[in-house]
Amino acid sequence: MSFGKKAAERLANKIILITGASSGIGEATAREFAEASNGKIKLILTARRFDRLTSLSESLIKQYPDIKIHSAKLDVTVKESIKPFLSSLPHEFADIDVLINNAGKALGKANVGSIEDEDIDGMFQTNVLGLIHITQAVLPIFKAKDSGDIVNIGSIAGRDPYPGGAIYCATKSAVKFFSHSLRKELINTKIRVLEVDPGAVLTEFSLVRFKGDSDAADAVYKGTQPLGPEDIAESIVFGVSRRQNTVIAETLVFPQHQASASHVYKSS
Repeated sequence: MSFGKKAAERLANKIILITGASSGIGEATAREFAEASNGKIKLILTARRFDRLTSLSESLIKQYPDIKIHSAKLDVTVKESIKPFLSSLPHEFADIDVLINNAGKALGKANVGSIEDEDIDGMFQTNVLGLIHITQAVLPIFKAKDSGDIVNIGSIAGRDPYPGGAIYCATKSAVKFFSHSLRKELINTKIRVLEVDPGAVLTEFSLVRFKGDSDAADAVYKGTQPLGPEDIAESIVFGVSRRQNTVIAETLVFPQHQASASHVYKSS
């Protein structure tokens, strides 16, 4: 999507840190920032799957020769690795301007009482604690210059809970209220807090949720036209590329067939 000359000027030379950038919304967001800035941007791409980051970096550099990219393996659930990661960034990437908290997961659809302990821990460690820890580590950089954007990727599930999603919904609700509190804490600064809440998006998300069962994952979207990761990426880049005094505080994005988390209209 083309955001125009003014957006490109506002994004020019900004340093963008994206977690979970190896696929889905994270990868699409990296590509969207590159396009919207005409390649005049610096991207820090992180994820657990470094090989995918390498492929993404090579693809973007081929398309945008002026782009600057630093790729690094980072698991946000390993709290002890976050500060060393930030302190080891090359000098030209150290003064981060935008943090995209995209890393997240849903595991299983069991009802309470039957949820695997490892699924509970995995969702809270990634969706909540990992997001909080990296935000805490990056925030001093923003405060030092009184500037910066924090974009938290929530979910409609954080607004509208549904059966079989108790833990995932709870984690995304936590993201919502963490974002609200942080925005209020930073109200006397020029640091913006943005939250983007997607509805049904076709990525590897469902495949992970159903632990590799592609039939179960495909059934989630059968008979519908879900959003693509690029649809969410456009919302993220739109918010970041607004004038500094404009905060797109919350963005709820549905595919046309969806009206809530639990109520999805499917064609017959």
